[in-house]
Order: sequence, then structure tokens, then C-alpha cells
Amino acid sequence: MINGKHISVAKRTEGVDEYYFSRKLAEVRALSKNEYPVINLGIGNPDLPPPDEVIDALTVSARNPMHHGYQSYTGIAALREAMAAFTLRFYGYRPDAESEVLPLIGSKEGIVHISLAFLNEGDEVLVPDPGYPAYAAAAKLAGAVVKSYPISDAVSPVDIDALRNQDLTRVKLMWINFPHMPTGRTCNREVLKELVALAREKKFLIVNDNAYALIRNAEPISLFSVAGADEVGMELNSLSKSHNMAGWRLGWVTARSEFIRQILRVKSNMDSGMFLPVQHAAVAALQIHDSWFVRQNEIYHQRSQKIYQMLKELNCTWSAGQAGLFVWARLPERVNDKDFIDELLYGARVFITPGSIFGDNGRGYIRISLCAPEEKIDEAIQRIRKWKQQAVLHPESITVKS
Repeated sequence: MINGKHISVAKRTEGVDEYYFSRKLAEVRALSKNEYPVINLGIGNPDLPPPDEVIDALTVSARNPMHHGYQSYTGIAALREAMAAFTLRFYGYRPDAESEVLPLIGSKEGIVHISLAFLNEGDEVLVPDPGYPAYAAAAKLAGAVVKSYPISDAVSPVDIDALRNQDLTRVKLMWINFPHMPTGRTCNREVLKELVALAREKKFLIVNDNAYALIRNAEPISLFSVAGADEVGMELNSLSKSHNMAGWRLGWVTARSEFIRQILRVKSNMDSGMFLPVQHAAVAALQIHDSWFVRQNEIYHQRSQKIYQMLKELNCTWSAGQAGLFVWARLPERVNDKDFIDELLYGARVFITPGSIFGDNGRGYIRISLCAPEEKIDEAIQRIRKWKQQAVLHPESITVKS
């Protein structure tokens, strides 16, 4: 309050809550300040280190006194070239490194930049439900209207016919995300062809957030594997999950040059370029041998087997063939997911994520991260068993019982 007057917040923040994990992790940290800390299986925060070559490249570059100044908004040429070469290596096409690749300080930054660059007030944005909350939040901050579409349990993860039968005249942008977070659903080229055809027909942009393509996914795929996708498409990639570099804030967007220029108009007013040693480290990461990814996926496979044991203890069901960094599972009937995770958090000191934070279609589901060593998952299973045994003596204290 200033001179008796309340200072109102901007209308653009209406309907945009503080990010769930921003609030919930503070609660988890408070509970961990004792001899029985919480086992956090809630977030996709890789616990494994980046490749040694990445650390070495960062260290060498950071020791150069000339490498600590402001950098270009578009990144160094070597980084854009490495991103273009990486795209060719894994997705089979090579964008122009000079004009069709833009490094980002994390792909989450790109979600906001794209929204601010292309959305006007009243435009509609198609977001997956369940889906990454940042898509809807960025749309609302840009003044756009969120229009959700379901991620289906059917053969195709997106019901194209149902979308086509809707009124899409005000849709300006559609977010897709395959492998999908949180469900782990994958997408084949035929579905992408239909989505691109719909975007071209209805004249809207389609953005694929491709952050999980290399994790537990035998067939990485790009939106740009589809002919004509460049006319309406953009694609985000990130080193956070695939290279264990979440805190480094490294991503990029690939698109035709005129789209890149519009994103750059926003980005250049938001930051002052990426730290040069981080760029040099990213070049090393993008050139790492395929065998490194094979080893990472072997670790995640072993961890997923442990998570399945945990889900059996919780009487949950799940679908096979999920990709990405999480396991998505359905709770028993009539169990509220948010109530359940709080009971688990306070009763067993194990934190997992309620599905409803990802949208209405996530109600009754949970998401468990693979970012914990096997021994930690084993400990979580033992805690859950003990929690359930206590519930046998005090059944009113738990909603899920064997």
C-alpha cells in the first residue's frame, strides 16, 4: 500500500498461479529439515552428471579471462553449427545454422518467447490435457485464450478428427510434446503428418516441444520429418533432460528464418546472451558419442523396473511402452490424487506428483520421476510398505489399502 492506495497487479497475471513445484517443493524442503528427509520422486531433475567432456569444456573456457563478457543474442556460430549437426544426426534433417537455429536459455524460455512473439489478445492456443503447465501459463500471460485438447489413450495420442470438427478459426498456435510429458505417449510420423496438414489447412502455428526425444525412446522423431512442416512449424529441443544439464539452462528452437527473427525480437529484449563457457560446454555435449545415451537409458530402464514395484505397492496401474523421464500411472478408483500424494508425503515422507496439476484429464493419476538412484527407490518402497502396515492398524489414516 502506497499513500493509502493498493497497487494492483497486471491483468495478464489473472488466472496464472505460481508454478506448482515452486510452492510444493518449499513444503518438501520444510519437511526434510529433520532426521527423516523426504525422498523426492516428484520432479524431473536429473541426478546423474553430464558427460566428463562437458565439464572439461566449461572449465577450460571459464578460465579464459576474455570469456566473461556479454555475448551475442544468437549464440556463437560453433554452437548453432553443433545444434544443426545434432539435429541431422538424430532427426535426419539439417536446418541452416545461421538463420534457422536460435539458442535459448532453456526451452522454457522459448515457450514464453514464442507466445509473446506470435499471440495477440483473444487468440486461441491449443494445449494438451494433461500437459506441461507452462504452455497454458505462457498463453495467458500473452493475453491469449487456452483451448485444451485431450491426450488420448487410444492408438493415436491425438484425435485429429475431433480437432477438425471444432471451430478453430481463432486458433493461432498449437503445442504438441512427443514423447509426451507426463503420460510418456509417443507419436509416429503419420500422426505428425495429419497435425501438420491440419495446421496448414486452418492456418495456425504448431510447436513441438521435443525435450524427451532421446530418453527411453527407440525412435526419436522431429516435426520437420514431415514435408511442409517448415511452413507452419517450430521445434524446441533441450539439453536439460537428455544430457543431465537441467541447471545449465540450454535449449534451442528450430524454425524457418522469418519465425526465428520474430522470436529474436522478443528474446533480445529479455536477456543479454548466454555465458560463453556454457556455450562451449554445450558444443561438447552435442557432440557426445551415442554410447553415452545408451548407458543413460540402461540406467533409466533399471530404475523404471523399481518404480513398477512401487506402483504395485500403491495398487496403481500403468501402460507399457512409455518414453521419457517419468512413469505415469492411474490410482485406484475414487482416490483423489492431490489428497493421496499429501498422505504419502506426510505418512511415508515420499513425494510424487499428482496428475491433476497437468490438467483435468490428469485427475486420478500420478507421475513418478526416474531421477533417483535405485537404492533411493528401494528405500521409498520400504517406507511405503511400512506406511501401509501402519494403516492396517489405523485404516482411517490412508485412502489406498491392499
